[in-house]
Amino acid sequence: MEVDGRSAVEVEMQTYFLQCRTMAEELDAVVISIEYRLAPEARFPDQYNDALEASKRILTAEVLDRYSIDPERVAVSGDSAGANLAAAVAQRMALDNSIPIKFKVQALLYPVLQALDFNTPSYQQNGNIPILHRPLMARFWLEYLNGDPTLVPALLANNHTALNQGQEIAAAKAKINWTQLLPAAVQKNFKPVVPLQGDPKLVEMLPGLLDVRASPLLAELDVLKAVPPAYILTCEHDVLRDEGLMYGRRLEEAGVAVSIDHYEDGFHGCTSFAFGPFRFSVGFRSFGNYIQWLIKNL
Repeated sequence: MEVDGRSAVEVEMQTYFLQCRTMAEELDAVVISIEYRLAPEARFPDQYNDALEASKRILTAEVLDRYSIDPERVAVSGDSAGANLAAAVAQRMALDNSIPIKFKVQALLYPVLQALDFNTPSYQQNGNIPILHRPLMARFWLEYLNGDPTLVPALLANNHTALNQGQEIAAAKAKINWTQLLPAAVQKNFKPVVPLQGDPKLVEMLPGLLDVRASPLLAELDVLKAVPPAYILTCEHDVLRDEGLMYGRRLEEAGVAVSIDHYEDGFHGCTSFAFGPFRFSVGFRSFGNYIQWLIKNL
């Protein structure tokens, strides 16, 4: 697809540039966008390692002083896959005692946080809603984890978390048990999808499914207790809605201050639609409220 002679990728990158520039102006802050490697040329954990190493480098007295950054007012943020990396890096950095400078807050916009349950209420409700269809999300995970794309149907059926998959899977599933973590109003009449029999080789082929660096929602309680206060933006018309809500609930249970900003008319990627050739009211509102939260909390 082209817009004004530009490819869709060029338009998307221009949108992110406008977001970062606006953030810098509104917050009177230095905004550093990490250009981590992308699939298929790079696979997990390359992207995580890029984000982590860049964050470690930025959170040094030398770099912060060079750009006149207040070491007590540094945040980590991202949207979608970028929010996945932001959450994972925030967890790792919070526990690294060799890094004296810490993130003050984390801000996660419609984050990707788990790949064990492709049948949460939001996946069931919004499976065919643009711009992030349910099969597309499974395909993205397989691409990230260097998995065979023919495994999409198996992931969508939750065959990797069937009852016969063992104790490790059972322990991980307890951390994303949406019947416990989501309010009844969100669960509606949706039922969990838990096959009796699955393919035991799935997790062997995709070990990243249980890796907290890929799925921050699976973090242990002692890790969650250490992370900075969080802002989590979720959208009603998004397959990822429940991951953000569940992460917020787990953080609250760990004693972390959490601000959930939910948009009933929101969809995946909506903040980007405050910029560029296609603009929506929810894009202006969500991006504006995100900035206001950072102004108040950073």
